[in-house]
Amino acid sequence: MTALATDRRFRFGLIAGPNQSGTDWVALARRAEALGYDTLLVPDTPDHGSPLPAAGMAAGATTTLRVGTFVLVAPVRTPASIARDAATLDRLTGGRFELGLGTGRPGSERLAALLGTELPPPAERVDRVAAAVRAVREQGDGPRILIAGAGSRILTLAGQVADTVTFALPPSSDDAALAQAVALVRDAAGDRFDRVELATNLMAVGERPVPGLSEWLGGTPAELAAAGSIAVLVGSPTEMADRLARRRDAVGASYVTLNASAIDDLAPVVERLAGA
Repeated sequence: MTALATDRRFRFGLIAGPNQSGTDWVALARRAEALGYDTLLVPDTPDHGSPLPAAGMAAGATTTLRVGTFVLVAPVRTPASIARDAATLDRLTGGRFELGLGTGRPGSERLAALLGTELPPPAERVDRVAAAVRAVREQGDGPRILIAGAGSRILTLAGQVADTVTFALPPSSDDAALAQAVALVRDAAGDRFDRVELATNLMAVGERPVPGLSEWLGGTPAELAAAGSIAVLVGSPTEMADRLARRRDAVGASYVTLNASAIDDLAPVVERLAGA
């Protein structure tokens, strides 16, 4: 299918695990679409169901909503299996599937055991992502590919081959740290940089305390925002929209993802900025 053009217009994606009933999952997908979110993204963890059928079900229940993985742990799967699943979903969704890939996250060893495979050593994981990308591209026209990461090797690969790059930086990272990571991607991308979509992930929206999250983030949303964290967004809808617009103007980050629990918190900002 034909990939989306990248023109730095805002897109917003919700991340949700398919650990609910089918009725509730479909309702979430339809609500996301109605509120103007562009994508529903499914994590790849051992504690949730498989992201691939969940993405397909969400696409089947909607008409414009795009779906994707956020992100598929490439090193615990064969490149051929990833390419086959991606091509199938791309075709069945009418080109609304986006393949997110990464080297792994906490719990990836358990995921590998669940799948009957092994998580390779860290030195091999970026190569496994690269192999998956090659296998998908060899199929011809296919889904957009998102690569997530923070290290120099994975971001270099992302700059070279991905349609979208999402920066998995620590929650305390500020706009200066983001700019450094973007510069690395820019150098790797070369002439194709203007066609690469840049994404950031919000872990908290608004100052409402999130049980367990403040401890994991190392501070409350308000405290992190005061320190310049790019992982939180606080203030009025206008203030939040302005901050995202300034960040896009500064480094080109135009795709914003967040946990689906904050669907209502960011909805006014989505209404202001989606597609702008």
